[in-house]
Amino acid sequence: KKSRVVPESERRITAYHESGHAILFHLLPDVGPVYTVSIIPTGTGAAGYTMPLPENDNVFMTKGKLIQDIMVSLGGRIAEELILDDITTGASQDIKQVTQYARAMVTKFGMSDELGLINYDSGEGAQTLIDQEVKKIVNKCYQDAKAMIEEHMDVLHKCAALLLEKERINRVEFEALFDAENATETEA
Repeated sequence: KKSRVVPESERRITAYHESGHAILFHLLPDVGPVYTVSIIPTGTGAAGYTMPLPENDNVFMTKGKLIQDIMVSLGGRIAEELILDDITTGASQDIKQVTQYARAMVTKFGMSDELGLINYDSGEGAQTLIDQEVKKIVNKCYQDAKAMIEEHMDVLHKCAALLLEKERINRVEFEALFDAENATETEA
């Protein structure tokens, strides 16, 4: 089986996309730390991946953790927007996941102030309100995630460059980028 030749422009987009996910995994307390970041295409159609350390087998998901999962999922698209003058279809799976999480928060888990402790799982009624609440959650997560990535643009560029050079980096290599950023800030 032959590997698909990945054009350099696509590798660059993937490097930034995965770096965006990785930065948020690192910064958000309930979702990381980063174990591996890769721009080697997977057999499942993904151009690359960012893998956190395996989670504890918690029975319950907190609202805070769901919010952080949404933020991490938005990281790839945000990085694309910040670096390219355009966006790609690369985030379609991320966007689908974000929407599912936010919708479940509103319709199943009673995590919407507006709709309260009602289960709207049957899909009946309040559809417009549900959509507005889902959008509100996603938009807030997007703004917060974008601010975090913008604060660490140096790491975004360095991570993408390292991925283009090595194709896969581990936790130690990734965290060293933040250590270097912290050292520079301390000197300043």
